[in-house]
Amino acid sequence: MSEMIINTAKTARHVLLQQVQAIPEELFDIQPAGFNNTIRWNVGHMIYWMDMYSTLGFGSPSALPDSYCTLFSSGTKPLDWTFAPPSKEELVEMLMAQLSRLSEVTPEMLGEKLSTPFALGPFQFNTSGELLNFKLIHEAFHLGTISSQLKVLSR
Repeated sequence: MSEMIINTAKTARHVLLQQVQAIPEELFDIQPAGFNNTIRWNVGHMIYWMDMYSTLGFGSPSALPDSYCTLFSSGTKPLDWTFAPPSKEELVEMLMAQLSRLSEVTPEMLGEKLSTPFALGPFQFNTSGELLNFKLIHEAFHLGTISSQLKVLSR
């Protein structure tokens, strides 16, 4: 079962990569009416949280510049940015690097208890596998948001 979760995580990241690569960069910073953020923010947010989950769940050191927290953590928004965000190319490189790191995850690692349970609102995650599963759900939500933004922008 754990092997399937890892494979699903890799597949989900491949799908995300294909979607992001197909979006023209000129659409990355348009915030459609009714949305709190942009495509660039959603992509950066997924990268930021994947890095956080890897650090929390697998003890991996963060592979992101400090600016990603300022730009893409929960509650941030492009209207508040005071410096340039990463380019589409940089975001794609980060997505690919994270995909490579997913190949280092083993089924045994998923059953490991977190040193401290991770609480997110009313939810609590106790193992690395629980965090990886939540990452999948989290990315699906944001990929759905990106798809909705693209539909609005194509009108």
